[in-house]
Amino acid sequence: MHPNPSQDPSPAGGGSPSGPPAPAPALPLGPVVAASAASATVGLGMPGFGLPQGFDAVQPPDAALAADCVHCGFCLPSCPTYVLWGEEMDSPRGRIDLIKGGLAGEGLDATAVRHLDQCLGCMACVTACPSGVQYDKLIEATRAQVERRATRPWRERLLRTLVYSLFPHPRRLRALRVPLRACQRSGLRTLAARAGLLRLLPARLRAMEALAPRLGPAPALPRRVPAMGTRRLTVGLLTGCVQGTFFPDVNAATTRVLAAEGCEVIVPRGQGCCGALSAHAGRSREAVRFAKAVIGAFETAGVDAIVVNAAGCGSQLKEYGHLLRDEGADWPRRAAELAAKVRDIAELLDEIGPVAPRHPLEVTVAYQDACHLAHAQGVRDQPRRLLRSVPGVQLRELPEAEICCGSAGTYNLLHPEPARELGERKARAVLATGAGLMVTANPGCWMQVATTLAGMGARMPVAHTVQVLDAAIRGVPVERLLADALDGPGTPLPAP
Repeated sequence: MHPNPSQDPSPAGGGSPSGPPAPAPALPLGPVVAASAASATVGLGMPGFGLPQGFDAVQPPDAALAADCVHCGFCLPSCPTYVLWGEEMDSPRGRIDLIKGGLAGEGLDATAVRHLDQCLGCMACVTACPSGVQYDKLIEATRAQVERRATRPWRERLLRTLVYSLFPHPRRLRALRVPLRACQRSGLRTLAARAGLLRLLPARLRAMEALAPRLGPAPALPRRVPAMGTRRLTVGLLTGCVQGTFFPDVNAATTRVLAAEGCEVIVPRGQGCCGALSAHAGRSREAVRFAKAVIGAFETAGVDAIVVNAAGCGSQLKEYGHLLRDEGADWPRRAAELAAKVRDIAELLDEIGPVAPRHPLEVTVAYQDACHLAHAQGVRDQPRRLLRSVPGVQLRELPEAEICCGSAGTYNLLHPEPARELGERKARAVLATGAGLMVTANPGCWMQVATTLAGMGARMPVAHTVQVLDAAIRGVPVERLLADALDGPGTPLPAP
């Protein structure tokens, strides 16, 4: 498989962008069928549950969208679960067949629900599809039906309750920072590991513990950051849940870069979660509540654009018009107006062009496309142009760039084994570039790939796109950038 040709790859050696793109390095792919295939595709042994009848009338999947699929198979090489297992029902067109059955009134048994659950929602199939099938809308509507009407086994319900009672709630995450940071600083984690206590945790909780990044100070962002020089725009910043709690340095770098590029930055208080995790998991009413709160927070901010530095959040905000389409009153209009203002940080900076000078950073960079930035938002070339604008930066393209890293919101918590296999696949792709720094645009990708690299004994500096720009604008030495990206806040903890 090859990177998407629309991704504007630069030569591996960092030559002129106008020159011919260098081929991505070969990647050792390992076994054709991943080890998780046995538990994922056969012998499920699940108790009887599912939807005894087809979909109900509450926002069912659109039959016309399902009919757009002509089963051409172009989606297969881009689908992570099909690549892992070679199972037709774990491909986009196989899942669309299940959706068509539900639309025809057929029930979905436990096996069918399992195939739907195992989709990462990465949207690589949307990019690959020549027929323009809107698989993202189909799978989201189907998951809402399943989540609302199917009764899962109690362990599944308990885990999902834990995950969605924590991660979409910034205040709860901030409260969790206190014991987590104390545990990290005191060495209790290492003691627990040496005593074998971590091995006693269920696999999914072990995955959650392993992903927890190194925590540093998290000072509150000012409500207003003035533009440096002539003000070009007034923008609002979405601080995010995981981003704001575990990666506050990314938000701080975002405000500095925006200010240096002539943007006044407003950080609305009380903005809360954008609803991305809830919407992608089928918790549609919860997602609508979160969306309405975000709309209310930003409507009164008086901004020209809303800047997002987490790919999944940006994708969700841009879909608010669809999410709130049946809410009545004035919500569809308000949602559409907010969505029209949303820009990823790379997207906005590329649109307005640079005014702040860049200092050189002599470093080779492997840029990892976050799925909800590249596939859902179509933002591929902009981050690459921004990185190339820094003197000394040389871009390296990943083989299999279109394959998800396995993070996918909460996927690596709910399905840790296939997520681990995909994480290792992406980590090998990053290492194959020979780059000295991995750059990405989503906190989930950052945690997933950095933690996997560390677990493979191949720790590597990882940073957000905006942190590289911030270092170049402020004249931070490349040695310091790399040191912070290897051992600073947000980086994986050493193996206990």
